[in-house]
Amino acid sequence: MKASSISTIVLVLFALLYASPLRALERGMTLPKMTLSGKEGGRVDGTPFDSDTLKGKVTVLFYVDPDKKSLNEDFTEALKAKHFDRSRYRSVAIVNMAATWMPNFAIAAALKRKQEKYPDTIYVKDLHKKGVKVWRMKDDDANFVVLSKEGEVLYAKAGKIPENEYETIFSIIRTHMGASGQ
Repeated sequence: MKASSISTIVLVLFALLYASPLRALERGMTLPKMTLSGKEGGRVDGTPFDSDTLKGKVTVLFYVDPDKKSLNEDFTEALKAKHFDRSRYRSVAIVNMAATWMPNFAIAAALKRKQEKYPDTIYVKDLHKKGVKVWRMKDDDANFVVLSKEGEVLYAKAGKIPENEYETIFSIIRTHMGASGQ
């Protein structure tokens, strides 16, 4: 093989590795620190969001393209029906607002209504795909992560959550909440 062919292959492999995320979220890893404020986004009420606030309780995190908001609606309803103890459990929905054609003002208005309807869930706007870059969430999709009280990934999935995984997820949440889990 010619040297030019080998160097072309090396360049192509390097480009593929460089273009893809270093690695996706994996069970056991700690979610990297991320803040969203000002022009990057933040909570629906306008205050900054800091991922350090995800520690202390078992956290169910949704990082979602608004176009995929209904993809896991069945799972979300099943999760709500469990009535987990909010003193040991929280839910956070971060919306990847740069992943859609929808105007930000329309998404922000919908999020404000959701925050009022579901005050126990923290709603956050990500205006520039920071979660894709920092947390390696899958872009243009619905991402779901369960985090331990220490911020360790217990379960991660991009796309539709299969119904046969619901009970596994609920068991993970219950186990890491401690005691009865409810």
